[in-house]
Amino acid sequence: MDSPPEGWPRIAPAVFYDDAAAAIDWLVSAFGFTVRVRVENDQGQIVHSQLAMNGGLIMVGQAGLTPGRTYPRSPRAVGGANTQALAVFVDDVDAHCETARAAGAVIATEPATQDYGKEYWTERTYEAEDLEGHHWWFLQRL
Repeated sequence: MDSPPEGWPRIAPAVFYDDAAAAIDWLVSAFGFTVRVRVENDQGQIVHSQLAMNGGLIMVGQAGLTPGRTYPRSPRAVGGANTQALAVFVDDVDAHCETARAAGAVIATEPATQDYGKEYWTERTYEAEDLEGHHWWFLQRL
């Protein structure tokens, strides 16, 4: 198997928003992502994007962009339903949580230390809900 393109991990999830352009701006300010690629159509809708953080990569797209498709949809568009959550490792969970909270993230689970036992590991985590209802877990290995 050929390696992925330079700078790409072997897996890169995509999340979709009713207003992907606003979501990208918010994800940068609230969660600390950086924009690698941002492609808009003539109407200003996001047709492709790549956001990076600490060696990880996500793609953010415009929900409902393809006529006739019932997917992908933002959680906000389906009554808050979620079928996934994203997990991101950060250096300082508590500081990250405060930055996200200040930017308007709903903190669904406050920062707490999780001890999975001597055979595994201990980490500090929190859960945040973004502006359209996606759930994100941020983790710091202790």
